[in-house]
Amino acid sequence: MEAMQQAPDGAHDPEDPHPLSAVAGRPLSCPNHEGKTMEFYCEACETAMCGECRAGEHREHGTVLLRDVVEQHKAALQRQLEAVRGRLPQLSAAIALVGGISQQLQERKAEALAQISAAFEDLEQALQQRKQALVSDLEAICGAKQKVLQTQLDTLRQGQEHIGSSCSFAEQALRLGSAPEVLLVRKHMRERLAALAAQAFPERPHENAQLELVLEVDGLRRSVLNLGALLTTSATAHETVATGEGLRQALVGQPASLTVTTKDKDGRLVRTGSAELRAEITGPDGTRLPVPVVDHKNGTYELVYTARTEGELLLSVLLYGQPVRGSPFRVRALRPGDLPPSPDDVKRRVKSPGGPGSHVRQKAVRRPSSMYSTGGKRKDNPIEDELVFRVGSRGREKGEFTNLQGVSAASSGRIVVADSNNQCIQVSAFPVLP
Repeated sequence: MEAMQQAPDGAHDPEDPHPLSAVAGRPLSCPNHEGKTMEFYCEACETAMCGECRAGEHREHGTVLLRDVVEQHKAALQRQLEAVRGRLPQLSAAIALVGGISQQLQERKAEALAQISAAFEDLEQALQQRKQALVSDLEAICGAKQKVLQTQLDTLRQGQEHIGSSCSFAEQALRLGSAPEVLLVRKHMRERLAALAAQAFPERPHENAQLELVLEVDGLRRSVLNLGALLTTSATAHETVATGEGLRQALVGQPASLTVTTKDKDGRLVRTGSAELRAEITGPDGTRLPVPVVDHKNGTYELVYTARTEGELLLSVLLYGQPVRGSPFRVRALRPGDLPPSPDDVKRRVKSPGGPGSHVRQKAVRRPSSMYSTGGKRKDNPIEDELVFRVGSRGREKGEFTNLQGVSAASSGRIVVADSNNQCIQVSAFPVLP
């Protein structure tokens, strides 16, 4: 047997009785029989053994020479090695992808933090500016009112002082003055007292003390406490699915729709919106057009596009830059007149039991109550009693409707139904009675 290359320390199975580091460069010794070399291989037990082991516990097993199977097992291990090593580029790509998303998340976190800080700094500055404006207005209003009142007070106090001093002088002259002195000041005092008695004083207030602050802070506080929101979802592209007729077929010049339902990494439905969903349609000539996305805010998104030319279209749906399950989708664009009847339409064709020209309607088998019926006594409804043909059911898939807005029938046997909730128009074949 060729000598094995010695492996680094720890590069062997701890349960293996023959680590490579112990047997490299020399024949393998049997651990059960001292001095015996392992020259045989038991395929049933997948182990090497010596001659005594072969004659003993492995005597009923199929054994071969060890050297005969070494190359075979080396080739098998080499294939396994190459298969495992082939996963390294995939893991490297995955590491780069996930690492990029992690780095992007950190960058967006830093951007959001900077925006939050800037926004609230602006708000604080605006609050300070408004505070200073209110204080300035307060000082101006109070100053103007106080100036008017102070002027009035000065006038009243001056009048009070004049009257008081004149009265005191007159009283003192009457009480202490001699007759000649009284006569000398009589004329002056009379004129003075008469002038003071006739003088008008501003006894009614020239201003008022009204000054109230109207400050609606409760609503502002609530607004501030609820200011801003962080939008995110746990949706992943590899679990997100797209459904609808618009994934397979479209009519030229008519809107085609599909629904994207977002899911998280465990396949659970995501109930919130705002995911970064983009879609584009590529025509047969290579022209690319963006597909509008309607966010229903519940984890589902509606995509509506219109094929311009017939042929094969390529519909690409990306969630956070990654293709959703099955994307890109190959869509066949047909002209309205080239649309073949579906197998379901063919199965629903019903012929009248009468001959040509007969107008006898076939009495339908009474149907069981549906999930929408209220039970109780059956109503006398000729449509229910003599139903000939029924189209569609409730739902969002092909042949299903949720909110019919208009129905039109043609003599060619086709029915065109407009459904607003599904945002589509479906064409069905009607059974032409002979």
